[in-house]
Amino acid sequence: MKTDLEKLQGCWNVITVEVEGQKFPASGAQIVITGDRFVSLNMGAEFAGLVTFDETSTPKTFALLYDAGPHAGKASLGIYELSDDEWKICMGFAGSGRPADFVSKPGTGYALETLRRDKPAPAKVPEPQSTTPTQLEGEWAMKSCIQDGQPLQKNYAAKMRRMFEGSRTTLYYGAQPSSTSSFRLNGGQIDYVDLDQTGIYELTGKTLKIAMAERGGKRPEDFSAAPGDRRTVTEWKRSEPRP
Repeated sequence: MKTDLEKLQGCWNVITVEVEGQKFPASGAQIVITGDRFVSLNMGAEFAGLVTFDETSTPKTFALLYDAGPHAGKASLGIYELSDDEWKICMGFAGSGRPADFVSKPGTGYALETLRRDKPAPAKVPEPQSTTPTQLEGEWAMKSCIQDGQPLQKNYAAKMRRMFEGSRTTLYYGAQPSSTSSFRLNGGQIDYVDLDQTGIYELTGKTLKIAMAERGGKRPEDFSAAPGDRRTVTEWKRSEPRP
């Protein structure tokens, strides 16, 4: 019989993210497990290290022992459930304690995530990178975000910004990059190519609206976001150039 470590080998897509009770866009984040090592992808900075599991405890527990990235030398302790191709985890911030149950509340320092096994996709030819500015070039501050029908709290939205530079875009939470990807515009359509996300956008003066499907999902036809559709609809305001 396979151990959970053996069952978890491969690439897992982060489907839902809740940090201290607040839901966030998953933004194409992934965790890849190879042997007893893990690495994160599309989270801005790279986090990597050793992963251990204890299947005898109730609930089952795991530990991420970072040896690369901003948390090198620290550990995140968590609990998990594994069912076929779905993996549910709740873990503490690096260097903090282990959650006792699958709940993320304000002030706890816990993150609750649902991951789904990545399905192999046909190999893609890498997108040629361009430094030519598009109409979205520059920095944008988030005004609002609705994901899967749930609005992001204003105090969190105020810390989110997105940079468009040539054919690359990066999402930031404060000074920390959250995800990065090449992007492509076609009329009113926008694709985050590396993240396999399709969407639509509307640019009116200094205001930008974007509706994105979940990873691998069908392109939205409007700027609505209802519970269960896994869409992310954001509104941004162009930031003034810094002196």
